[in-house]
Amino acid sequence: MTLKTISNAYISVLDLVPVNEGGTSQDSLNNSVELAQHVENLGYHRYWLAEHHNMPGIASSATVVIMTHIANHTKTMRVGSGGIMLPNHAPLIVAEQFGTLESLFPGRIDLGLGRAPGTDQMTAFALRRDRQGGPENFPSDVEELEHYFSDNSSAHVQATPGKGLKVPIWLLGSSDFNARLAASKGLPFSFASHFAPAFTVPALELYRRNFQPSKVLEEPYAMVGLNIIAADTDEEAEKLATSIQQQFLSLTRGIPSKLQAPVDSMDDIWTPEEKHAVMQSLDPKATIVGSKETVKENLSSFIHETKADEVIINSTIFDPKARLRSYEIVAEVADEE
Repeated sequence: MTLKTISNAYISVLDLVPVNEGGTSQDSLNNSVELAQHVENLGYHRYWLAEHHNMPGIASSATVVIMTHIANHTKTMRVGSGGIMLPNHAPLIVAEQFGTLESLFPGRIDLGLGRAPGTDQMTAFALRRDRQGGPENFPSDVEELEHYFSDNSSAHVQATPGKGLKVPIWLLGSSDFNARLAASKGLPFSFASHFAPAFTVPALELYRRNFQPSKVLEEPYAMVGLNIIAADTDEEAEKLATSIQQQFLSLTRGIPSKLQAPVDSMDDIWTPEEKHAVMQSLDPKATIVGSKETVKENLSSFIHETKADEVIINSTIFDPKARLRSYEIVAEVADEE
């Protein structure tokens, strides 16, 4: 299968494994397998899963377990974490887990790392009770993780599997911190434009300007996350998008919930102030909603502005069949180039 590109940027998938109102986590995991197989056949490059905790609408908390499941049900597509929230884990455990994945699925595994806990502070404490881990230790934790993957035969503590394996490490970010760190270490960088659109271009410019070539990369490589809700008409897509709008609204209110069915209008649900807050996160530049023609125009513009080497697409859609169709439409855009 030839990998598809749009404006010379590869297209990939970010899956949060959304749990629908009235549905179960089992339903969500089954939907993710169907989606992974669908996009692999369409020519998508990667399928990444995100670590979140204590969120009733997201079933991707055991990220490594789901990665194994997805990789088992696909054949060639790269499978990765977008990301593993490193403050929640001992680097040795991460190295062993991803060394095992790489041993099971050689040449198909990506390790994306984030420095936030992916949850609230109380849950973060429950995840790592010793309090030694945290965002402030992220750079040293990354170095420790790299050490476990190196072929250092003299080290007293070694990752088995893990030692000597070439598992690609990506740094993820929604601000300039990991942009700087990825640049200094010569690592690929993925920016979370799908929920922090205002910082996208400055972070990418900083990353490229400060990039130091390494054994991993000679030149910077930037992937950018965005939301795409595509349908056969603009009107249908706009209705489907009310589900992700309700999801962000529940986060704004501090009461995360399962993914809600689309509604005809949000005006009876949110206040003007809440609408403003939600739409700041779902900026139209990084949350593209519409028909194939609309997606084509706005996605090409987004790639041109960000100069992204790759875009990783999150399509938070209530109806699993409509979600499959959304990714299909993006692939059709690629086919028409």
